[in-house]
Amino acid sequence: MSSNNFKTYFKKLKINYGVRLLILLSGGIILLFVIAPVAGMFISAEGITDTIKDKEVIDSIRLTLCTSFVATLIFGILSVPLAYFLARRNFYLKPLVLAVIDLPIVIPHSAAGIALLGFINRDSLVGKAASYAGIDFVSNPAGVIVAMAFVSLPFFINSARDGFANVPVRFEKVAASMGAGPLKIFFTISLPLAYRSILSGAVMMFARGMSEFGAVVIIAYHPMIAPVMIWDRFTAYGMKYAQPVAVVFLFVTLIVFTVLRYISKKPK
Repeated sequence: MSSNNFKTYFKKLKINYGVRLLILLSGGIILLFVIAPVAGMFISAEGITDTIKDKEVIDSIRLTLCTSFVATLIFGILSVPLAYFLARRNFYLKPLVLAVIDLPIVIPHSAAGIALLGFINRDSLVGKAASYAGIDFVSNPAGVIVAMAFVSLPFFINSARDGFANVPVRFEKVAASMGAGPLKIFFTISLPLAYRSILSGAVMMFARGMSEFGAVVIIAYHPMIAPVMIWDRFTAYGMKYAQPVAVVFLFVTLIVFTVLRYISKKPK
């Protein structure tokens, strides 16, 4: 190897080493920023055993999981056709539709709660129609489901849309040329090939719904979901009583989210 080649090799080696060092340094800072507060909460929390035995806390966590699951199931199924349409069609107002879908992500969630409350309260048209059907959204799990769905739905739609967009159109065209109808093509080709992205979006929607506070607390302070209970105990009794609830809820959500992520993981 010539001297010039040696110099070029060492220059490349120095650049690669610097880049790797930068990645390790910046990555370590970010991971420490995320892990340190959580680890500190686990270490300093007291009364974990008593909190686990607290029926009010367990019921609150159960309600959180159930309402988030129902919100994901109902509104996720309803959103699949829209996600497919957005992936396959271009139209003049499509940017506006995409902006509307992403709106719950960017607006303050307290403002989202106010908007939803004005839409589903007992005096509104929707609220009165729901009352006739025996459904009450205010201070009711149904209201919690609506609030969770509103703030988390964009994650599902965007993921499902990307999944459908990655399905080769030629597969659908071949099926159509063989006489398959639109519904058969959708359920036998498009949906099976995009289901991993749909499942991943459902996991993100479920996780986001579980963590919602701002919109839920305005619509349904009671019955309390876990984020609302944590806030309630913090404002009423202080850090000492709120921290154990936060630790238990965080532990449960970590387990649930890890399991769901494992299920939705793409096979090698």
